[in-house]
Amino acid sequence: MSSTQVESASRVPSSLTQVRVTMKYTFLDYFRSRRFFILLAIVLLISAALTIVIGYYRPPGLLSSDLSFYSSWWGISAVLLTALFGIFFGGDAISGEFQNRTGYFSLSHPVRRSSVYIGKWLAAFLASSIILVVFTAVTLGNGVYYFGSSLPYQFGEAVLFTWFYLVAVLGSTFFFSSLFKTSSYAILVTAVLFLFAFNLIQLLVANFAQIEPWFILTYGSQIIGNVLMAQYPAHITTANGFGERTFTSYNATIPEGLAIIAAYFIVTAILGLVLFERKEFT
Repeated sequence: MSSTQVESASRVPSSLTQVRVTMKYTFLDYFRSRRFFILLAIVLLISAALTIVIGYYRPPGLLSSDLSFYSSWWGISAVLLTALFGIFFGGDAISGEFQNRTGYFSLSHPVRRSSVYIGKWLAAFLASSIILVVFTAVTLGNGVYYFGSSLPYQFGEAVLFTWFYLVAVLGSTFFFSSLFKTSSYAILVTAVLFLFAFNLIQLLVANFAQIEPWFILTYGSQIIGNVLMAQYPAHITTANGFGERTFTSYNATIPEGLAIIAAYFIVTAILGLVLFERKEFT
């Protein structure tokens, strides 16, 4: 073997190459573990259920206008599905390196942990985006069936906001995955937070503490459903409760919601990478 061949063989791949290779094999791993197809089946079942129920019962309120239709179909479902994307694709992305001992073999080579982290995140984002495209296509198909090619611009904004929210959800789930060395803990914490805890804390803080929950990610995600309403809800509204008590409800404005989502992604992505860089394989 010539000196040129030896030098070429011993050369460490660039960071971009390491990211690309990690993303490729992580994405293929989603297919081998069948989690991609399980989540795709869940999305198709939800889409089929909505299609059948709306087609059979023809609810007048939902079909009164194209905006009402897209608001009812996309507003709640998109946020729920985004949380499932984070649980399925991000919950064990980093913690699995420790639990399954794969990090002992992959990271013992001259591979940058940052490249592994970014590559896995991109694979999770790509897999989530493919399924989200399928759900968007089914939504548009039903919308075109009932209202023709008329598409409210608010739906385009809601779809963009959903993808932006997906970025923050994956950033947060990767942070929790880096925090624990056991996949079950990381998945459990992620599921509890995004499916129950965040919404419960938001409700308690807003209704009982009378404080705007601007520090909660799910509060920022409200813009996905609110932008589909005929009139965007007021930022702060006050209503009478029992007795002399009044309740104040808060709605994030679009700039505020985008700022909350962006802040969550930046902070959690950085913290998750720092934890992964410093955590030792013992």
